Amino acid sequence: MSITSHLPRHPIAFLPTPLHPASRLSARLTNDVGRAPIQLWLKRDDQTGLATGGNKTRKLEFLVADALAQGCDTLITTGAVQSNHCRQTAAAAALAGLACELVLAGQPTDPPTGNYLLDLLFGARCHWTTRANRLNRLNELAAELRAAGRRPYLITYGGSDPVGACGYALALEELHEQVHALDITPDLIVVPSSSGGTQAGLVAGAYALGWDVPILGISIDEPEAKLQAAVAELATRTAGRLGKPHTFAAADILVSDAFLGGGYGVMGDLEREAIRLMARTEGILLDPVYTGRAFGGLLELLRRPGALARFGIADAHTIIFWHTGGSPALFAYAGELIS
Repeated sequence: MSITSHLPRHPIAFLPTPLHPASRLSARLTNDVGRAPIQLWLKRDDQTGLATGGNKTRKLEFLVADALAQGCDTLITTGAVQSNHCRQTAAAAALAGLACELVLAGQPTDPPTGNYLLDLLFGARCHWTTRANRLNRLNELAAELRAAGRRPYLITYGGSDPVGACGYALALEELHEQVHALDITPDLIVVPSSSGGTQAGLVAGAYALGWDVPILGISIDEPEAKLQAAVAELATRTAGRLGKPHTFAAADILVSDAFLGGGYGVMGDLEREAIRLMARTEGILLDPVYTGRAFGGLLELLRRPGALARFGIADAHTIIFWHTGGSPALFAYAGELIS
């Protein structure tokens, strides 16, 4: 029986997503690092199927189910202009027959491009604010909708609450079955981590399954200690929802904040190299905000002798990189990618 079978779920994603052996990239990394062979696998959650795919689709299966169970008629959430989470929420709302209201931090682009264009195509109504004010505006909007007789379901930033994180406990179970079928033993799982829901779900899922595998989050925008604490707290709450109570300490959570660069959504040389390398060896697209930064961070960790030791990892030969999607955002960064 699945670790989430007792929880309401609204099927949306195309599952299981592939576990793809990145053969050409593995050979390139082995040559660059100059040590024992590296076998890199890609968990292709860019292939979840909804609105060009992405990790948030797994969370939305549980969040939409909860919204429908409560009789809600509108999904509301928040993110940046090029938010993958907002794009997938808008699509999930359309698929479930719900309205969608998005609080976006920044300014609308003219013409709309990338994820923002897709938000509009899926019929979402967009509200604009600052990054610092987005959660306040989200709560204000929920109150406004209720006053107008609507029944909104508020989804926090990134869908990162115990309901949404259960999607990644189930994803970890899916991966466990795949590695068993392929007879591989990963030394390390690497995932982009920002709002923390994806990493927290993976951590809680690994505990529920009794799978002792290192799960390293490459921070996209948060200081290490802050993200560790947030993921530990959310993983604890998620484990409880799974019926496998456990209290995680911040020290249990593996996070690197060494690759924050110029800040959230600011693409630098690290992200450009990672995106181009993946595209030109595997024909796979990373995004400029999450997977580009996280994969660039992984490249740097592999190139620095002993860099993984601080996470208790003596060496890593078989590595799974969790591709969380986000390719529509590439079109908003064209001038920075091709120059």
